[in-house]
Amino acid sequence: MNNWTEVTIWTTSAGIDAVTGMLMDLGIDGFVIEDAQDFADFLKDTEIYWDYVDEELSKEKQEAETNVKIYVEDSPEGAELLAQVDAGLAAIRTRDAEGAFGRCVTELASIRREDWENNWKQYFKPFAVGEKFIIKPSWETCDNLDGRIVLEIDPSSSFGTGTHNTTQLCICELERLVKPGDRLLDMGCGSGILSVAARLLGASDIGAADIDPNAVNIARENAEKNGFELTTYVGDVTGDAALDEQIGGGYDIIVANIVADVIMGMQEILKRKLKDDGTLIVSGIIAPRADEVQESLLGAGFVLRNRQQSGDWVAMTLTKH
Repeated sequence: MNNWTEVTIWTTSAGIDAVTGMLMDLGIDGFVIEDAQDFADFLKDTEIYWDYVDEELSKEKQEAETNVKIYVEDSPEGAELLAQVDAGLAAIRTRDAEGAFGRCVTELASIRREDWENNWKQYFKPFAVGEKFIIKPSWETCDNLDGRIVLEIDPSSSFGTGTHNTTQLCICELERLVKPGDRLLDMGCGSGILSVAARLLGASDIGAADIDPNAVNIARENAEKNGFELTTYVGDVTGDAALDEQIGGGYDIIVANIVADVIMGMQEILKRKLKDDGTLIVSGIIAPRADEVQESLLGAGFVLRNRQQSGDWVAMTLTKH
């Protein structure tokens, strides 16, 4: 039985909707909200009924920082989930120019993040994905390859060990679609696992972008582990014209394994960056929102070529009109 770790997300009353909306897009619907403003409003609305309120408790509750608590397993799957949450919070911070949503960072209960990451690594063993790959961390050896390609990945605190359904859906589509010499953009690259897979399948010109500078550094390191240099970009392409221009266009394939709202928010940018006969692979979409995302992408001028589901997650492959 796996152990569980409590994760606290520090935010503000104004940030609760943004944080919980992001969590639900990741399939997390079990969380506890501690809102200092709610406690203050409760005391104000019910004060006529109170004979006595502990002043120290009242002060502590009203001065406490608003937070949302979730629980993650000490496992590769838990590590993937926490990395997705961190990536989602990074996106919220970037778009919250006025700081209204607070710190938007995670804190693990009673354990250092480094210790937690080292603990779950004992469960991360080599495993097969799709028809062509064996995925393994650098600290493991793998002798029985059965003709498969070794993809070495050390995710650290970024999303992408290969265990998550969305990552595996993308890798299977890359196996089917990548041709030698293809130019590919990995939008929201996380650990860089999809960039590495594309390169090992023959793509020769790969760009990887992420809103989180830490993710970009990890992606670059993982590319080096697999024998190539990765061109990386840091920032929010939806609000940075210079970054948008730097990333450029004319890509044969764009893969965006992010979340529903971000995919829909970027759909015009993704379309513009594709070649006329290019292919877009999107994933990270929780099943209840798949129809919404599909309708939005079709409305933007994409044509659906393939839709796959694994567990509660959906991936789509589309081309331009």
